[in-house]
This record gives sequence, C-alpha cells and structure tokens, in this order.
Amino acid sequence: MEQATIQAIARMHSDFPTKFGIPRQSGLVEELRSTIVFEPEFRNPEALRGIENFSHLWLIWQFSEAVRSDWSPTVRPPRLGGNIRMGVFATRSPFRPNSLGLSSVKLLQVEHTEKYGTVLHVGGADLMDGTPIFDIKPYIPYGDCHTDATGGFTDHAGDFLLKVDFPDELLKILPQDKREAAVGVLSHDPRPSYQRTPERVYGLNFAGCDIRFTVADDTLTVQAVEPI
Repeated sequence: MEQATIQAIARMHSDFPTKFGIPRQSGLVEELRSTIVFEPEFRNPEALRGIENFSHLWLIWQFSEAVRSDWSPTVRPPRLGGNIRMGVFATRSPFRPNSLGLSSVKLLQVEHTEKYGTVLHVGGADLMDGTPIFDIKPYIPYGDCHTDATGGFTDHAGDFLLKVDFPDELLKILPQDKREAAVGVLSHDPRPSYQRTPERVYGLNFAGCDIRFTVADDTLTVQAVEPI
C-alpha cells in the first residue's frame, strides 16, 4: 500500500530567527509569545471549531535544523553537562531517527486575520521562527496530566537557572512586551553545555535584537543590546 506523504499544516512565527537560545523545553518561559500560521490549503476556519475552549495544545513539529541521514542510539543531554551519554529515546534531543518534536503550549487567542486567515497565538513555545508544524491536538487534562510522574535525570533542571543582570538602559532597547520573556530565556542558560568560559561573549538573536552576554558562576550579565 502506498504511504501518504505527511506535510506541514502550519508554520510557527516566533522571536527566534536561529535555534540558539530557544528554551530546551516548552512551557519553561511562559512569557514567550508566538503565532501559528496555517498553510493556505489548511486555512479553513471550520478545522478550528471548538479549539477556543481548550487552554493548552500539543504541537507536533519538525526539528528542521536537525535533519540528518544517520542517527546515533545515544546522545549527550545538555542538562547532564554534555559529557554523559543516554539512550536517544530516553531524551528529547533533536538528533533522532525522525526529527520530530512535541511541545505543549498555552492557547492565548484565536484571531481571524485578513492576510493569514485564522491564526493561533500561543505562549511558552520552544520553536524557531518558520518551524513546520505537522499536527495540532488539544491538551486534555484528565488524560494528559500525570501527577505522579517522575522526570528521570531532568528532575533537577531547576538547579541550572541563572541570575540575570540586565541593566535597565539595555533592557529598554527591547520592545516592552518582549522584556520579561528575554529575561526568562536568559535565565535558562542558553549556552552550549561544553562552553563555560567566563570571558566569552555570547550573542542571542531575539525579538529583532542582538543580545550580547557573559556568564560567570551563576550570574548572566548582559553587556550590550543592538537592534538587528
């Protein structure tokens, strides 16, 4: 039997033009705002009837920056310092046999626009701008929420949070509605796990600005913000 080709139904519009700095999981930075724009052939508003009654959604999408022809059975999770290997199916690493991602996002608004038809505004997404989305499903608390769940090696993820020193004169360069989200993104330490040099200056492209920062011990200090 011939298998049907799976195609993207939508694209994510977000403040991240590159993958650097994107939170490692959805929901970590609730202040992040993104918009799901449907491809022209899927802009039938009837397909979204009733979606406004749900508070959260599941997104199935592709790690478009991680597509590769081969795969490894083990990967090095950043939260383990990048030095310990775990089975790929015991992690959410983007380097997998199929480069698919799964994210839970908060549905903020369903908007009907003239240019894009009906779009979905969501909070807490961990997707790069332009990411293809293959499916959207409602988050159902009675089936999806497991209060007795354990998180394996991720249970101590909160221990990696950084203090953020963001001078007011630099913070004001960012659009006002992006400032809180920027601080949240930086607090989750966007650096690669193998780079821990205090003198190194990193650059994060976010919300149309290049944010330059350094990290020493448990404090991230913003050094410059320049509009792109």
